Amino acid sequence: MSTVIEQSVEARLVSATPRMHSIPATLHYDRRDPFAVRMSFPAPATLEGVEVCWLFARDLLTAGLREAEGQGDVRVRPYGYDRTVLEFHAPEGTAVVHVRSGEIRRFLEATRELVPLGLEHLQLDLDHDLAELMRDAC
Repeated sequence: MSTVIEQSVEARLVSATPRMHSIPATLHYDRRDPFAVRMSFPAPATLEGVEVCWLFARDLLTAGLREAEGQGDVRVRPYGYDRTVLEFHAPEGTAVVHVRSGEIRRFLEATRELVPLGLEHLQLDLDHDLAELMRDAC
């Protein structure tokens, strides 16, 4: 069984121009880090010309489909009937993208099939992680 789920999505970048530009993005989930989701944008889609990845809670993405969530670097909220807004806040500025809510729901359903909500802790190998920390400390 696979331990990773990746799904390409079309993100629409909100900018000062009247037209929103489509940019590719990838949602990524790995059962080895069961509480987190990663969203990455390829180098050609970023101002810096390097791939940009944001890591945030799966719960944040799930809750943000229903109501505005997040107070930190990543914020998620519904927008109309079919869109979800993701805001990424960094010292350099804020990026706001719209993604079809159906694409996010499909991704989250796949993550729940891999690791059901509430059972994320069963994926963690705390003994192994502690051993690694202790090995590095010596």
